[in-house]
Amino acid sequence: MSLKAARHWVFDMDGTLTLAVHDFEAIKRALDIPLTADILHHLAALPADEAALKHAWLMEHERELALAARPAPGAIELVRTLRERGCRLGVLTRNAHCLALLTLQAIGLDDCFAVDDILGRDEVPPKPDPAGLLHLAARWQVAPEALVMVGDYRYDLECARAAGATSVLVNVPENPWPELTDHFVPDCHALQQAVHELAPA
Repeated sequence: MSLKAARHWVFDMDGTLTLAVHDFEAIKRALDIPLTADILHHLAALPADEAALKHAWLMEHERELALAARPAPGAIELVRTLRERGCRLGVLTRNAHCLALLTLQAIGLDDCFAVDDILGRDEVPPKPDPAGLLHLAARWQVAPEALVMVGDYRYDLECARAAGATSVLVNVPENPWPELTDHFVPDCHALQQAVHELAPA
């Protein structure tokens, strides 16, 4: 699908709408998680008591990051341009829903997303599972192919591919996953410029 025709946009949050600040290796070391492991999958496999303690630490750490979040270049302009065009906008993040709300408030975009269109790791299985995109497609009453997924990591791209959505990779200097990427732009500012140029007169 061309971006010109897109009216249903879903955004990753950390590192896509915000400047990337998560030090995932440091988090893994603090929680005694192997550096090659996925944090959420590793915690899900732990005994309940140990998992609860580590989830509590992770939530507090991520809360501090959320409160200090800053928008990525062009993110504000991009989201507001799409909103002005009447597009449906969602967030699909591996963060917690409550922290996603804090983050969007911190960067000044909380008025652009309906609360029920913000999905975190407790609402749907985390990316790269496509469940979040499929949920939003059903909620918006469109085919998954109508969605555009914007993100900065392979999980976003794999999620889009599995759902049948269009993927846009942003905020990385070069594209290390061309086989998964439908559109690659340097940052949200460049994507906003492209969307603005594509907007009908």
